[in-house]
Amino acid sequence: MTQAPSSMKPADPAVEAELDRLATAPIVELRKRYREVLRTDPPKAFGPDLLRRSIAHRIQEKAYGGLSGPTKRLLDQLVKAMAAKPNGRLELPRRIKPGSELVRTWKGKTYRVVVRPDGFAYEGKTYAGLSEIASLIAGSNWNGPRFFGLRSKPEKAEDHGK
Repeated sequence: MTQAPSSMKPADPAVEAELDRLATAPIVELRKRYREVLRTDPPKAFGPDLLRRSIAHRIQEKAYGGLSGPTKRLLDQLVKAMAAKPNGRLELPRRIKPGSELVRTWKGKTYRVVVRPDGFAYEGKTYAGLSEIASLIAGSNWNGPRFFGLRSKPEKAEDHGK
């Protein structure tokens, strides 16, 4: 466990040594260390592996920092999406940087939309969402991200027995 954390902070030798000790610590010591680090009793269902992982996560989080705000929000979105459609296909939301240009050709004409920090610019107006612009262009209701190719089409139901 001598690899530097992904946050680009140099690996702390004391943290790395503690993580190495966890690998061989007996379960009694792991439970004690869990209480010290997480300030609660370990769940009874936790075996040595989960205790080691929980302790290691908390130690690294304290030393190198936790998840960033955007990462936490993304995880929350994914959890909500999975709860809403437990058997559905999970798509990661795409993030488009301000200044990006979305180009779509529709019925022989090319349309350009510029992503702004506060929405989407199209023909001198700023819109909160792409769907409004897509519906303006197409003349009917459209899912904006799908219209501009940012989201794939939903998968068709499988042919059962065919």
